[in-house]
Amino acid sequence: MPATIHGERTLTELDFVRLGKLTGQQPPALAELLDMADVMPSREVPADIVTMNSQVEVEDPSTQQRQKITLCYPGDSQPGAGFVSVLSPVGIGLLGVKTGTLARWDMPNGAEGATRVVAVLYQPEASGDFAT
Repeated sequence: MPATIHGERTLTELDFVRLGKLTGQQPPALAELLDMADVMPSREVPADIVTMNSQVEVEDPSTQQRQKITLCYPGDSQPGAGFVSVLSPVGIGLLGVKTGTLARWDMPNGAEGATRVVAVLYQPEASGDFAT
């Protein structure tokens, strides 16, 4: 079942290009995101947008439990340590959303997952790292 991209999304030009190169690995939801997202220069992306390699604090809307997640490329994924692949449903749900947004995604079992982005704790672009 294909995922549906919920809400507005903003990607940096660098993230857009790098994610586009993950050919053969792209789930349909990532291809949909790349087609629909607003793309802007890395230096212009607001600091409250979740970009690749951002560390975010998220909150489960039903339990109010919070956790830190770092959005990463597939090779760096370590879900138990909080490093979530952009190719996962959660990763696709978080990419390009801004603080305060309820990120949503379709899980493999057909249920919908959701988490609220409480804060972007670290964003490479906001820290002046435009090559990450």
